[in-house]
Amino acid sequence: MKTSRWQHFFKEQKEVYGKNLFTISELTNVANTTNESLNVELSRLRRRNIIERYARGTYGLKHGVPPEDLVHYIDAKAYITGFYVLHRNHMITQVPSKITCFTNRRHGSLRERTTPAGRYEFVCVNKSVYAPPIDGTMAEPEQALFDFVYLMRHKGVNSQSVVTFRNLHKLRESVLLKFAPGYPGTVKNQVSRILQVKIPAK
Repeated sequence: MKTSRWQHFFKEQKEVYGKNLFTISELTNVANTTNESLNVELSRLRRRNIIERYARGTYGLKHGVPPEDLVHYIDAKAYITGFYVLHRNHMITQVPSKITCFTNRRHGSLRERTTPAGRYEFVCVNKSVYAPPIDGTMAEPEQALFDFVYLMRHKGVNSQSVVTFRNLHKLRESVLLKFAPGYPGTVKNQVSRILQVKIPAK
């Protein structure tokens, strides 16, 4: 396919269907070609700064791929939570340097990955804490607060010394209580102090 056709394809998929990322298999079908020929075309498009390789065998336009679109291409069991979600919901003033993802898989040396969509940190957590959201990619802010406190305590850091919280009145108490049982008592106590609302210990 010519460069102009590729540009039209990626733009149409983004604007009409909201699809930003494509696997090698999908692109091979679109181009109606072999993997070898496709790799040549993809290399050409990358040299022209039209597309990026976001993960192994995963490509998209150079700009405009949100972190939540990419996470499942790296780890199908992971979801974004903690610092990033709180910042996105305007509940902390600091800007995160990493996109924290909780998963039930161990990533070993690939626990942190730098991609065109941002720098990801994959944290393997236990069963009680691991709770994939309904949409599968991003935690609700109430869950993200628990996860942030949980991770900071695991690192031996007081959450309130790391960030400045704001707009916490927007958090829903019913949702907080729904997630609370999965976390250790120390985490629930810290969340209670942050919110100045009692979270039951059990």
